[in-house]
Amino acid sequence: MKRVALIAAVAAVVGLGATSAQGATALPAHAYAPYFETWTTDSLTTTAQDSGARYFTLAFLETLSRTSCTLAWNGRRRDPVSNGRYLSDIASLRGIGGDVIPSFGGWSADQGRTEIADSCKDVNTIAAAYEDVITRYDVTRLDMDVEGRSLNRTAGIDRRNKALKLVEDWAAAQRRPFEVSYTVPTSASGLEASGVAILQNAIANGTRVDVVNIMAFDYYDRVTTNMGAAATNAANGLVAQLHGLYPSKTTAQLDAMVGITLMPGLDDYPKKTEKTTLAHAQQVYDYAQANGFNTLSIWAIQRDNGGCPGGTGSNSCSGIVQSMWDFSHLLEPFTSM
Repeated sequence: MKRVALIAAVAAVVGLGATSAQGATALPAHAYAPYFETWTTDSLTTTAQDSGARYFTLAFLETLSRTSCTLAWNGRRRDPVSNGRYLSDIASLRGIGGDVIPSFGGWSADQGRTEIADSCKDVNTIAAAYEDVITRYDVTRLDMDVEGRSLNRTAGIDRRNKALKLVEDWAAAQRRPFEVSYTVPTSASGLEASGVAILQNAIANGTRVDVVNIMAFDYYDRVTTNMGAAATNAANGLVAQLHGLYPSKTTAQLDAMVGITLMPGLDDYPKKTEKTTLAHAQQVYDYAQANGFNTLSIWAIQRDNGGCPGGTGSNSCSGIVQSMWDFSHLLEPFTSM
């Protein structure tokens, strides 16, 4: 589809939903929302029934090419957003009390320049694409997973935040609940400079950021071994950084912006010293609950099993000895209805 036609098509879809918020329901104040690998054929509803998790972060939406503005699940041409994948499954999930958070970007897209704010150069078109996802799936939060090379693409960072500001204004005009989540890498002591810069740019553009979700894994620092302590230390560092960015907010308000994503078992670090155990997850759960954090998550729910003891960086198993859904059973009670 030519770009002019794409813009017209997206605008038409957004226009259909412009008069009503369609009964969209905000997410709970505290939620366990594990990442769900959309390149699999797994069912959201079946996974929820089996694991106990009710909320899922859908990974990932990206564009078809480095110059595209057309979103597709995992950038697959056969799976554009316009085909309505997951609509019936999401309806079933909502029927049992769940919901979803579409996530944009991810490592592959951020490295390959198919994250929409990197590949699409028009802010209005990016905003229209976000609005299309919101209205098509009737969701109230979008997650921006910014990592890899996208962390340093300043033009893309600025376009993304400008587009999100437009979406926030659009949602407010519709009285539609809408939240922005940024998922970014962290050190064991808080955000790196690139993560802080994203938030500084959001502030400069007047963009409200509701959740800052740190990826508490893949430190690659050769010293981190206690992944529970590292995650809570990183969260403490994040709150201190948020104090500097949002000086008018109270500590309780800043705590309510914090999300933590764990990677069950062995992460991608090949030395196998970065291993998140159930005890570490319990430590993070207790700390998040005590401090009123917003979101707990894992990468990813399809890894929440013990199918490959000793394996690092798998997308289908944790690499440690565990029972099926151990991490989800532990973390799911974080969700408040």
